[in-house]
Amino acid sequence: MRIWIVLIILIIPVTSGFAFDTEGLRPLQPFGVFSTFSAESLQQNTVDISLGFERSAEPNFYRSTVQLAYGIHDRFEIEMTLPYIDNYENHINGFEDANFGIKHRILNEGLYYPAIAYMLTVATPSGSDEFSTNGEHGAGLLFSKKIGPFKEDLNIFYEKPGESDLHYQYNVNLGTELALTHDSTFLAELVGRKDYFRNKIDLLEWRVGYRIATLENLYTTLGAGFNIERRTPDYRLLFSISIILPKETKKLQKIYEE
Repeated sequence: MRIWIVLIILIIPVTSGFAFDTEGLRPLQPFGVFSTFSAESLQQNTVDISLGFERSAEPNFYRSTVQLAYGIHDRFEIEMTLPYIDNYENHINGFEDANFGIKHRILNEGLYYPAIAYMLTVATPSGSDEFSTNGEHGAGLLFSKKIGPFKEDLNIFYEKPGESDLHYQYNVNLGTELALTHDSTFLAELVGRKDYFRNKIDLLEWRVGYRIATLENLYTTLGAGFNIERRTPDYRLLFSISIILPKETKKLQKIYEE
């Protein structure tokens, strides 16, 4: 993991300035970190519903997000993310573009190689003018591997906006999960991004947090993000609640006495 972190920091140039931090698709818990997807998927015919809340400082705004995922197959799922921005620059409110994606795991994890999945993404030009890119389409590769007590995830995404005046965007995300107990997990993530609004790297951010299985199918996640090399935002606070339906039923083994 340390080698990947060093390489990402070395290849990402440092720039200053601000462009709006669009949400895009994000993973639903427990299948990823904050922005880094796992190659794992929902089981067939199960639904993952999530409500997320974010507080960003410098720039200052609040973001509420509704997310939905459905397992078409144990290897194949569809996802949706709809973010709403409140009090951006103290007076601007509105929706971002609605984002949709499909995730397909093409290789299960082996002893010496990671699980591999790909994602195809599309956004509808449905957001407010201040937060919309007039839609987008893109693709990404997801890698997941358990190494000792850690689970490592690596994502590489490319997205092209519908607005011709904007630039293409790419993301390189590296996430790690460490199970502390049966119900709780420590989360850490490094996010690098060249976004739509500037033809330079716009975001380089550490994120750390904690996920707990409040119930067998209910997950609560808390986290915080911090800029690297004085990037914006200076910090962000993250909170989400996710539930998977239907709840998995455990088979009871009957014991008969002779």
